[in-house]
Amino acid sequence: MDLTYTPEEEEFRARLRAWLAKVLPTLPPKPSPRDWPARRAYDLGWQRTLYDAGYAGLHWPVDAGGRGATPTQHLIYLEETEKAGAPYVGANFVGLLHAGPTIASEGSAEQRSRWLPPVLRGEEVWCQGFSEPGAGSDLAALRTRARRDGDDYVVNGSKIWTSHAEVADWCELLVRTDPDASKHRGITWLAMPMDAPGITVRPLRTLAGSTEFAEVFLDDVRVPAANRVGAENDGWRVTMVTLSYERGTAFVGEVVACRRVLSEIAREARKNGRWDDAVLRRRLGRLNAEFRALWRLTQWNVSEAQGTGGVPGAGASVFKLGYSHARQELFDAAAEVLGPESLDLGREWTLDRLSSLSYTIAAGTSQIQRNIVAERILGLPRGR
Repeated sequence: MDLTYTPEEEEFRARLRAWLAKVLPTLPPKPSPRDWPARRAYDLGWQRTLYDAGYAGLHWPVDAGGRGATPTQHLIYLEETEKAGAPYVGANFVGLLHAGPTIASEGSAEQRSRWLPPVLRGEEVWCQGFSEPGAGSDLAALRTRARRDGDDYVVNGSKIWTSHAEVADWCELLVRTDPDASKHRGITWLAMPMDAPGITVRPLRTLAGSTEFAEVFLDDVRVPAANRVGAENDGWRVTMVTLSYERGTAFVGEVVACRRVLSEIAREARKNGRWDDAVLRRRLGRLNAEFRALWRLTQWNVSEAQGTGGVPGAGASVFKLGYSHARQELFDAAAEVLGPESLDLGREWTLDRLSSLSYTIAAGTSQIQRNIVAERILGLPRGR
């Protein structure tokens, strides 16, 4: 991995920085974090702006509609957009960072041409239908059934913690197509249209008051067999591709954001007198070192993914494990600096602290990540 920047990469950075300085002041005000239809419109509008400027899917392969940028250009893009305070992917999260890359890696030519351009143009939103009430951390224990009926699969079951379901057009859905197979087999990855008859969406309100998750109930929902990504009963392998993106590259922009927040916390501590606490200063210094190390790990993971066809490896679990815990401690430190103000839900850091509690669960629990690191990197025997 080469951590130096070429003249061409620095030129790319300068062009991007100039474009952001010109465009960001023209954006409309951000909608309320609790108004997901308005957030969908805002996020899709920003995605269209990126598309028109040639920055959508920057690191996606050219044959998937992207620009085929190098890993370093991708990281420069993430650095500069975060530093400039550009909008996050928001409602486009699943489509751009999970489903889209999976389809780019595993989908047929027809599937790539159907689903990827609308994601890049900011026309369609995806949600993730993986977790179930009885199969959270043990994803392979899912029980939602799909029975083949002619050219369709007929799906029955339910999902929970379905990200952005109430504003989504499509769902990356895991179903069990062979109930007699062992639990890691007999699973299939489907793209389900969210306007299909038989789908009921019940939003779930989070601790922060938002509804970016939902329960989804499926009653005889017909999904065309042409919407299957990968072979029937090969969905667990396809899912591992999805989860590699979710754990390995989907959070990289947030590392830059956390480093920015850490600087803001230090400024706030200097302003309100908390900086005199030597223990706090050491804590912030250690967090600074952790996020710098996570950024280097990010560079390594992205470079490795480029060398293996774009799919992150087991190092993604190392990153996800370290990042989720560092993020929680970051916002615990923010609460320490704010004191009683940390109870004010109007403060951005307060909402971030509440959301950080979920990071050791989302995208695979920390316990799952430790098992992956132990077995696939350290070569330790499987637990019983």
